Amino acid sequence: MIQSINHQVVKVGIAELDIVKTPDTIRTSGLGSCVGVVLYDETKKIAGLVHIMLPDSNLARAETLNSAKFADTGIKALIERLKIEGVQTFRLKAKIAGGAQMFKFTSAKDTMRIGPRNVEAVKKELKKNSIPIIAEDTGGNSGRTIEFDPATCMLNIRTVNQGVMEI
Repeated sequence: MIQSINHQVVKVGIAELDIVKTPDTIRTSGLGSCVGVVLYDETKKIAGLVHIMLPDSNLARAETLNSAKFADTGIKALIERLKIEGVQTFRLKAKIAGGAQMFKFTSAKDTMRIGPRNVEAVKKELKKNSIPIIAEDTGGNSGRTIEFDPATCMLNIRTVNQGVMEI
């Protein structure tokens, strides 16, 4: 990626979300079983990223809910942030990455399938909001770092022991 002098990389932590406009890019690391969801508007050159940890806010144990932590509430919160910036939801597109099965389990217990369950929950939420998934790199058993450039609408994915690709 060619970076201009005024270019900033906005970093999104685990269970956080943020938005960027061109020429800035947005990045998150540590995507194991977590899913990085990028929502973007090609015409406005704006994008948002949410780092989803868990599939469903019903799993929340805390009194105060961190909406960015869960697929059902995080995607909704990101859409709201983008709407504040003037994005029309019908223009939104998505790219997703992550959802790896980081550990090998002998039991097929559903609770241990956090990565695949996160991917399913993200897809369900995007479908509910009529947001098409343009590209994805999900599953496997390796961690990922992703960076999205709203100028090119390309998602750069660095996968542990597998190199770099763009979708």
